[in-house]
Amino acid sequence: AYFRSTISTIERRYGLNSFSSGTISSLHEVSNCILIVFVSYFGSRVHRPRVIGVGGLLMAVSAMLLTLPHFLSQPYTHDSALQKFHDLCIPHNTTTSPESCGREDTRRLADTTLVWILMAIAQLLFGVGSVPIQPFGISYIDDFAGSKNSPLYIAILFAVSVFGPSLGYLLGSVMLRFYVDVNRSVVTGLSPVDPGWVGAWWMGLLIISGFLTLSSIPYFFFPRQMSSEVNMSETETDSDDNLREKDRSLLEFLKLFPRMFFHLMSNPLFLLLVLAQCCFSSVIAGLASFLSKFLERQYGAPVAYSTLLVGSLNLPAAAVGMLIGGFIMKRTGLTAKNIPRFSVIMLTISTLFCIPLFFMGCDTQKISGVNYPVEPQGGLCVSSNQTSCKPTTVLNIKGQRQTLRLAASLEDQCTKVFTNCKCVSGADGQVKPGHCPNSCSHYLLPVILLISLASLIACLTHNPLYMMLILGIQEYKPFECCPPKLTLPPSLLAWLPAPALFGTAIDMSCIWWKNVCGRKFSCEYYDNTLFRSRYLGLQVGYKIIGIFLLIILGWKAKRTQEYDLEKKPEI
Repeated sequence: AYFRSTISTIERRYGLNSFSSGTISSLHEVSNCILIVFVSYFGSRVHRPRVIGVGGLLMAVSAMLLTLPHFLSQPYTHDSALQKFHDLCIPHNTTTSPESCGREDTRRLADTTLVWILMAIAQLLFGVGSVPIQPFGISYIDDFAGSKNSPLYIAILFAVSVFGPSLGYLLGSVMLRFYVDVNRSVVTGLSPVDPGWVGAWWMGLLIISGFLTLSSIPYFFFPRQMSSEVNMSETETDSDDNLREKDRSLLEFLKLFPRMFFHLMSNPLFLLLVLAQCCFSSVIAGLASFLSKFLERQYGAPVAYSTLLVGSLNLPAAAVGMLIGGFIMKRTGLTAKNIPRFSVIMLTISTLFCIPLFFMGCDTQKISGVNYPVEPQGGLCVSSNQTSCKPTTVLNIKGQRQTLRLAASLEDQCTKVFTNCKCVSGADGQVKPGHCPNSCSHYLLPVILLISLASLIACLTHNPLYMMLILGIQEYKPFECCPPKLTLPPSLLAWLPAPALFGTAIDMSCIWWKNVCGRKFSCEYYDNTLFRSRYLGLQVGYKIIGIFLLIILGWKAKRTQEYDLEKKPEI
């Protein structure tokens, strides 16, 4: 979650497009999908808490690897009009051809390639470490908890698992207030509210690596088995089944797995439920990967502030929804017939709350040289007399709590003002370098509140649907150790492709690419209307498909025998 909270900063730092950053953020699902198959086989044969501890240590190592690009790359340099275009009255080319590629551009491309390699390795290792945590953790709880308490315990597990990412986003909001090269004593004229600001994304990973190490140690002292809340007859039956499973070799299991997997997927009810879950997981993946960037680009929120809003409002709302959903399961005893109905109602309400978001935004500002034509005889700003467009310098004394330091050059303490510019109305036609102020900032808090409310309502259905999935596979003993079917389809169909798909939709909204050595480097400006409609449209589209699948599921459930979720099916 912390890594996703800094993904827009990493984009800006290394010139990645949204497709690339979305792909990197989901690469851990590749190793997760491959190794989850073996979790079922080794689940009843290994010491589950200790395997979880080893997984935590591997994730700590992967967090350290994610920081390497910062230490192996050159210091960050921000290309702005103030730094690069000393005279805006002269046309400037914003691209560089392969033939004119200089040392600076070559270095940037090399840093981008290095980021891809190191972060891909780190993410794949993270996937290996994260494989046993949820399956072994859920099965450990389910094995030693009574059937009435298991839904509540799992609901608490999921709720706490959301508060963890919330802390990750809050940590991101703190770390991104520090400049990326804070360890190199680099002097910069940027501030955290500047759109070109790049925060210290790597510092939080070092902190998280330490906490992962500390939190992994206690797992090595948990017992292999705990005193169970279920009756003795159930325990004896389970132990006999486990003994029979241990007699099966790994080769036999691998041969059996595809047959059992496709046999379960041939069940229409289960297949509809899994596909619906994949749709809702895709929405979560899109929000987790790009919600901060959406708030930055649409409403002008600083990077640290947008991350703070996601961590303090959106994720806690989702956690509260999951927890309330667990209590609803325990108090009402929802049945297989009622869960789809309940879920359709809640998800429809959640989708309706998303509709106003399409209209809460502003059109793209007209920017000279980007989406506004530049006169052929001049540059970004044309003087009325073609000769007097000379910049004057105005000393800029910075605010109350900051100490004024003497920089190497007086220019670092000054702001340039361009006068007599024909493209600007007003006295003297004055303009200053920098980004135009955002006129939609007043929508920021209403938007994040609406998104959080929609998330809370949608997450009410998380635990009922999840318990329905668990009951659907209990008759398949080879997968009892928290079955890969609960994680494999969502990983393959949602968590792996969804961030890249959302990233592609965002990239298609770009109206001005920064090119380096003839290659698209990063997007500088987006069409706000296209960005908003495509990003939100994908989410609503996924939700509508999921609701449609649940309606079919509820209709088919009427024709099957109804069962109580607190009773385990007889085998």
